[in-house]
Amino acid sequence: MRIITRALGAICLPAGSILPAQAWWDEGHMQIAYVAYKHLDPAVKDRADALLRLNKDYQKWTAAAPDAATAKGYAFVHAATWADDIKTKPYGYHRDSPTSATAGQNIGYADTNQHAYWLFKDITFSPDGTPLPGTDPVDAVTQVKLMIAALPATSGANDDVRSYDLVWLLYLVGDLHQPLHSVARATRAIPDGDRGGNSEMVIPATGETLALHAYWDRIFGGYSSPFGAIFDADDHGGLASLTADPQAAANLDPQHWAEESFALAKQYAYAPPVSLGKDPVQLTRDYETNARNVARSQAALAAARLADLLNAALR
Repeated sequence: MRIITRALGAICLPAGSILPAQAWWDEGHMQIAYVAYKHLDPAVKDRADALLRLNKDYQKWTAAAPDAATAKGYAFVHAATWADDIKTKPYGYHRDSPTSATAGQNIGYADTNQHAYWLFKDITFSPDGTPLPGTDPVDAVTQVKLMIAALPATSGANDDVRSYDLVWLLYLVGDLHQPLHSVARATRAIPDGDRGGNSEMVIPATGETLALHAYWDRIFGGYSSPFGAIFDADDHGGLASLTADPQAAANLDPQHWAEESFALAKQYAYAPPVSLGKDPVQLTRDYETNARNVARSQAALAAARLADLLNAALR
């Protein structure tokens, strides 16, 4: 079981500091949403926008849009960060537990819990035989399955619930494609599990010391506006230029996504020079190159799958 805290941004931290599981930070989540939006059917875009209008932040999401046509896309892109926004004080949402009676509920905007444990799926392993820690009964996979089932108009869920689920799915699909959101590694030095790389410290080429998890989260950048995320995704070589394998994109099983990410975490996120303990390690050029390539590939796959599931659910 993990304990999650709110990220403050891409900042330099002393050795031993822990950053939270906030996949991809704003830029990554928004870029994935933008690329998915580009591949939605026109009618699905309209239905998604109608659902997003039920969120109280809709006017904020669209405030910087230059015209009404662009506003729909801005809302979709900005909504992908709402699951992080509700962790801040103005929203008044509450920290809660994955073992509480309301942990797996799906009741729409009447739910004022933060549900930070919805952001990951702990698939545990140990490279040195350390006994594996327990995992949460409610996680990203259980909730994404629940929300996908509720999203179609024929599901019986009301529009308030469907709006809430859409906003969460814009975030959670990206989360399940960040490799360190589907893993918890136990070692002799970290016997209770590393909470997806939050316990190991690394030093990238930029010179600061930060958690392994935060290193992967920030690959697409930190805080951004919808315009900034769209510009970066469309820039030369940006996320919008990548093409996900159609056969892989057609797999819409969240458990499969988690297992893919788990395998990538073992192969790339925990690759040398990452050690089995908490002491900071200097990352190599090969490690950082592989991390960027894996992150870009996973984000492109997340965008393709998000588009496919929304085109199916909102058609």
